[in-house]
Amino acid sequence: MGTQTKIIVIKSKEIIFTGILIVLGILMIIFIAGMLGKNKNRERKETSRFIPGVYSSTITLGENTLNVAVTVDADTISGVNIDNLDETVTTMYPLLEPALNEINNQITVVDNIDDITYSKENQYTYIILNQAIKNALEKAVPNQNQ
Repeated sequence: MGTQTKIIVIKSKEIIFTGILIVLGILMIIFIAGMLGKNKNRERKETSRFIPGVYSSTITLGENTLNVAVTVDADTISGVNIDNLDETVTTMYPLLEPALNEINNQITVVDNIDDITYSKENQYTYIILNQAIKNALEKAVPNQNQ
């Protein structure tokens, strides 16, 4: 039975000092992790394609001036609307509304506005809307607003 009980004496100053070092180490790790997280958010903001908001451009069809409103998030185009589209314009230009609906269907799928496909019979309507969308998106690009 050669087991003897060993008694270890620890001074209270050593326990308090070790506890303080452990707490400081944990706080330092939390601080460093927080700083790295903030840098990632800054990089994400700097690499955003657009400044979120609604940007507009005008197109003139005959005597009618229409506002094309483009809604954008930080990285995507959410939708395109024509603000003051009335019945007389849709009667004079019957392909305008279907072309706008088709653009809205494709805009969430494509990365670039130039990648939107359209039929040959509606090409001029798409070209006019496409140019108006590009003009509105120029205002949404971060580098050009500064």
